[in-house]
Amino acid sequence: MKLWIDAGRTSAGRDGAEHVFGMDLIERHLKAARHQKLELSEVIIDVGDGAAPVWASEPRLGCPVRVESGSGNCGDRLRRALAAGEVLLVSDAATLADARLYRYLADRTGSAAVRANKAAIGRVEPADAEKILSAPTLDAAIGHLAEVSQDEFPSFVVKLRRALPFYLFSVTNPAERKSVERFLFWSNYKGSTDFFTKYVYPPLVWAMVPPLARARVHPNTVTLVSIVLTVLAVPLFATGYFWWGFACAYGMSVLDSVDGKLARLTFTDSAIGNVLDHGLDIVHPPFWYFGWAIGLLGGWAVTDFNQPLWQAAWIMMALYVLDRLILAVYRAKYKRGLHTHAPMDAVVRTFISRRNINLPLFTVAYAAGWGVEAFYVVVLWQALTCTYHGLRTIWILGTYRPAAKRHP
Repeated sequence: MKLWIDAGRTSAGRDGAEHVFGMDLIERHLKAARHQKLELSEVIIDVGDGAAPVWASEPRLGCPVRVESGSGNCGDRLRRALAAGEVLLVSDAATLADARLYRYLADRTGSAAVRANKAAIGRVEPADAEKILSAPTLDAAIGHLAEVSQDEFPSFVVKLRRALPFYLFSVTNPAERKSVERFLFWSNYKGSTDFFTKYVYPPLVWAMVPPLARARVHPNTVTLVSIVLTVLAVPLFATGYFWWGFACAYGMSVLDSVDGKLARLTFTDSAIGNVLDHGLDIVHPPFWYFGWAIGLLGGWAVTDFNQPLWQAAWIMMALYVLDRLILAVYRAKYKRGLHTHAPMDAVVRTFISRRNINLPLFTVAYAAGWGVEAFYVVVLWQALTCTYHGLRTIWILGTYRPAAKRHP
């Protein structure tokens, strides 16, 4: 299978091209193919009678990337490419396609097209070359191929905890670029997350992601900064420097959204990045809670570990671990998070006991002089959350029967 990109009628790949999150659309095609682990024998960038494209960095695809030129409109040049007798994944240099479409089209059989917003991507078998029309645009050239519908597309995204219909855009001017960047940014938010991540932090995250993408800052760099802030917050809390600790904690909370968005929007997510990011999310909250308790008890000099606040910190630790184990039961059974099970669960996820809920609650109470009382409330809220998750998991395991998978 080859990837064929029509660059004959655009300036994509050169200085005049529109860049979406720091990448021109040819580079996005190449990186999407690598991200989806496509097994390609070759990538052909067909420039028609134009100049060869230049992109900032060539992704390591494991196959040659060849620039081809020749006369004729898009449909004519595509038919010539099919004469080599190999299946082609086809798109053009003005199209921004959902990366999932590459894998979907590569895995299916027979020719098919996805067309929307004057953009197109398709799979073309050599035997269907006669169905390719002599047309100036790819959208028109593959217009007679069977069209993929949203209903047949597997839209659920495990990492986002929600279904996301496929998307396809043509990006030829700054207005379209800005609209598409906004769409991509919001489409990468998780379907079930906490109130502050969903409604409070996005303006800050949006202010950071585009410039970081344009500067080609790797998301792992953002994650490392986040780790430093996370670790630094613990001794600051424990020594009573709560406001400095809060500054580090909120900085980490915002960057925790930035690195994930940056990775997904620029195809730079990695195994080590996932381990660092998600490992940090799971491990650090109890250390913050112990830091709060020690700071409220007077700092590192505390010697009376029989005080109720210190005992509450250990109870919080136990509840936190138990809650994580309960959530792991559902994930092991259904291969996704509990809060994706039903709309009710997504709503509950908005305000249950989690770092981004407990941190603002404790901050406001501490500012009002009720830090100790707030700590007990946080422990109680964790206990109620743990109880809900336990009962909900038992109910689902006892009553839920997933529908059989449909096969095309």
